Amino acid sequence: MRILLIVDGANVVGSVPDGWWRDRRAAAERLRERLVPLAVDGLPEAGIPGPVELVLVVEGQARGVESVPGVRVESAPGSGDDLIAELAAGAAGRPCVVVTADRELRGRVEAYGARCVGPRTVRQLPEERT
Repeated sequence: MRILLIVDGANVVGSVPDGWWRDRRAAAERLRERLVPLAVDGLPEAGIPGPVELVLVVEGQARGVESVPGVRVESAPGSGDDLIAELAAGAAGRPCVVVTADRELRGRVEAYGARCVGPRTVRQLPEERT
């Protein structure tokens, strides 16, 4: 059974002040592209073996970012946190990991049995890993 890896797009993009606020959609697309190799490789350094089912949750001005092979993009109709909690709740006994630094969201998804890791876990480009 593959691990469900849910990425809080707004939280991860916002974790580095690289000008993301000028074009939130483009920032989400860049993140999506960085996530593609993780669908196969997982995050071994965080104890998450690949392959994983990877879901990037976007909200606000980043809505409408397309899915690509390996990364399913879910546009939250309202709060991204609510959609992430809903996805974690729906994992029902399946291993689930949420990538976020949001303390309130961490508490919500951990109540459903999800494990959480911080944005730094996915901010590194795969070629930077050693």
